[in-house]
Amino acid sequence: MKLEGKVALITGAGRGIGRASACRFAREGAKLVLASRTHSELQALADELFKLYDTDSLVVPCDVTEAAEVKALIDQAVSNFGRIDILLNSAGVGHLKPITELTVEEFDEMIDVNLKGTFYASKFASEVMVRQKSGHIINLPGILGKAVMRMSSGYSASKYGVTGLSKAMTQDLMRDGVKISLLHFGGVNTTFWDRITMRVQREKMITVDQAADMILLCATQPDQLVLGELVLQPESHQL
Repeated sequence: MKLEGKVALITGAGRGIGRASACRFAREGAKLVLASRTHSELQALADELFKLYDTDSLVVPCDVTEAAEVKALIDQAVSNFGRIDILLNSAGVGHLKPITELTVEEFDEMIDVNLKGTFYASKFASEVMVRQKSGHIINLPGILGKAVMRMSSGYSASKYGVTGLSKAMTQDLMRDGVKISLLHFGGVNTTFWDRITMRVQREKMITVDQAADMILLCATQPDQLVLGELVLQPESHQL
């Protein structure tokens, strides 16, 4: 029970990496704040985790592109559990297209969800963590927040922003006991790829369970250590 007594808040918790990470955090004894836009997915997950692990979960529907909703999410978490020990920013959206075909609306959506959403949650959670003098923020810029590929201009712009945000946050918060981790996963087989038209070999990608295992590893390092940055890629998809 490596996370017993800890409170973990997960955005994008209803599916994919966020959902798989919630299962691992619950297994290790964490109390959970589950956030996404779809209440039914969150409630189904909370019910499942209660049956499996007797997990205390707070379900909060939230659109991470709305700063007021994210602030209310953080406030509810603190009101319910008294603190936030771990923030996992796993909400994300992607469009992989040549710059000539990427629409303004698609670009704006990626900036709003991937970059602004991560900023809002990190800002408001870090204010709580600074008061506690402890906390851990885990961000998922992915491999396209570290390297680019064809058709990734808009997506990489949003994810490089997350990388820069996270590295600067580290300098702001390190003296207040707040840890920052960046996980650069390459090609995780989630519903992200359902609407991507480029040809990919999904069977060779990282599974959500493998990604969640790395997130749990990150979240359970000894108190005096921080896994600052990790790159995990399929052998056949290295950038």
